[in-house]
Amino acid sequence: MENIQNLHTHTMYADGKDTPRELVQRAIALGMTGIGFSEHTYMAFSDYPYQMRVEQMVDYQAEILGLKQEYRGVIDVFCGLEYEFYSDVPTEGFDYLIGSVHYLEIDGKILGFDRGLAETLAYVQNHFGGDGLQFAKQYYETVSRLPEKGNIDIIGHFDLLTKNNQAGKFIDTSSKTYLDYGKEAIHALQGKIPFFEVNTGAISRGYRTDPYPQMELLREFAACGFGAMITSDCHNKAFLDCSFTEARELLMEAGFKSRWILTDDGFREVAI
Repeated sequence: MENIQNLHTHTMYADGKDTPRELVQRAIALGMTGIGFSEHTYMAFSDYPYQMRVEQMVDYQAEILGLKQEYRGVIDVFCGLEYEFYSDVPTEGFDYLIGSVHYLEIDGKILGFDRGLAETLAYVQNHFGGDGLQFAKQYYETVSRLPEKGNIDIIGHFDLLTKNNQAGKFIDTSSKTYLDYGKEAIHALQGKIPFFEVNTGAISRGYRTDPYPQMELLREFAACGFGAMITSDCHNKAFLDCSFTEARELLMEAGFKSRWILTDDGFREVAI
């Protein structure tokens, strides 16, 4: 597969294991043509310890820009953010934004659900009376609001709420009700955010055996004309290109004829 890049990459600035330089060098070793960094945005309300603080953003941008200049002609390097819906940090000076939802507003509090299985099950029980479909409903309603944050380029791990649901622990993801919630969000985002990612991150971390989003939703993205990207949501350089071949095959199965990459001249459509 030519024109291989990963735009969803985390570093030691937040919850990744590696420095930006180590990740650039790994990308070169893998024969990638580009790598984009997308650190988590800060959320003052969150108790999650591994997020990039606002005061780190200048250093983050400067380091990535330095690598971009150092490796020009060898590999394309981009500086982005994974922008949480409930974040409010500035976005000036970044090459692209991934819009994601890891938190929901419940009874006036903003509470994270992207945790381990036990924590997720407790979250659904305590806040949704054990009803996974109500959890899904609020999640997808929030995802559909991502355009409110401004110029989001890429929808991040669209069905993230299913990370701990591989065996149907709290949602039947084949049910019409569940799929309708997801499809309604896709329709709400149509024409407002151009791209979504086929995200393999949960595979590398042992949560899932296939990427986000599931096939029924992948086909809906295709039917609605979204551009597709393949990303690994990398937190460890060993998995920078995790399951990219499988992701490409899923895109073809869903009906996609192309995918998109980022270049110095903007986003470009390439062969799948």
